[in-house]
Amino acid sequence: MANVNKRALDLGTQRSVIRELFEFGKKRIAEVGPENVFDFSIGNPSVPAPESVNETAIRLLQEMDPVLLHGYTSAQGDMDVRRRIAESIERTQGFKVSPDSLYISTGAAGALCGCLNGLLNPGEEVIVFAPYFPEYKVFIEGAGGQMQLIPADIEHFQIDFDRFEEALGPNTKAVLINSPNNPSGAVYSEETIRRLAQVLEQKSAQYGHVIYLLSDEPYRAIAFDGVQIPWVPSYYPNTIVCYSWSKALSLPGERLGYVLVSDEMEDHDEVYAAIAGATRSLGYVSAPSLFQRVCALCVDDTSDISVYETNRNILVGGLRDLGFTCVEPQGTFYMFPRTLIPDDVEFCEKAKDFDLLIVPGAGFGCAGHCRISYCVPTERAERSLEAFAKLAAYYQK
Repeated sequence: MANVNKRALDLGTQRSVIRELFEFGKKRIAEVGPENVFDFSIGNPSVPAPESVNETAIRLLQEMDPVLLHGYTSAQGDMDVRRRIAESIERTQGFKVSPDSLYISTGAAGALCGCLNGLLNPGEEVIVFAPYFPEYKVFIEGAGGQMQLIPADIEHFQIDFDRFEEALGPNTKAVLINSPNNPSGAVYSEETIRRLAQVLEQKSAQYGHVIYLLSDEPYRAIAFDGVQIPWVPSYYPNTIVCYSWSKALSLPGERLGYVLVSDEMEDHDEVYAAIAGATRSLGYVSAPSLFQRVCALCVDDTSDISVYETNRNILVGGLRDLGFTCVEPQGTFYMFPRTLIPDDVEFCEKAKDFDLLIVPGAGFGCAGHCRISYCVPTERAERSLEAFAKLAAYYQK
């Protein structure tokens, strides 16, 4: 056997459940045709990027010096790009940001990995709330930390503060939140964020060191029914925001996002430098230069998220009629209904008999649920209800 890193070998030979299901779906599509497979496995936006993205990319390719356009930018990102993003944040959130507090990253994953590697010393803890994106555990442990999971509040998918406060301790280095949430679609209310900030202020003072708040926000632009997404740095100064244009602009393959270290953060310059140094050590410096400029010039645009809202309404209503219990998503393009039996893995395996590809909730730290990724053509969402009806009938007979 090769003398390689065992953890890396395990990660490289064991796909995530989501990826396994996605690959299974591709095989089934080849066998029975795409119209007969209802693939709700992966969060790959089905809505195209807005026209402004293509138009901007074409214009830059035609007008800019190609040496400059395709060359390296500063490690932390082009200054004009960071300035435009800072102006957008101030314009949309009413929050003053310095361009020197932004680090342009290779997507939200690159942002999170840079932050975690910059913050964590070996063995320090990061608190995460279920349900959570499974890669968080990979990122945290890869940075030498330990993930501490708080069980889900399955009635509302807000924070269970009793369990949270019990979990906080002197070894807690950071708390990682994701709102709007993958997989539940829940949005943390202003009351939740305000209370979270109060607890972290109290515990930071008690333990004599800052407890950082990492806010992972790739779905910030996808919210329904007029729901407002609280801007977390306005409530807690020791916040680091990780953002991506993968979902808002339907650009997951372009790998573009940013880290924002709040200007009001304690020891701001050292924290920013540590994240920059960690990103350097991971080899993530100088994010793709063309799409740095494209995203900066399209920073206030979004894809047509009304499609996702339509799909949500079709599926939430249809599944409830079939006897499913589901907290209505307020954002993202995911829903997280309870499975009709306690064993969510068995339930999702049975769903494959009806060519329904849904992801077990156990992988998100919340058994007894399943994730449905409804960033699909609306026609697929509508037609899938017949397959869901067959699945429900199997368990209800």
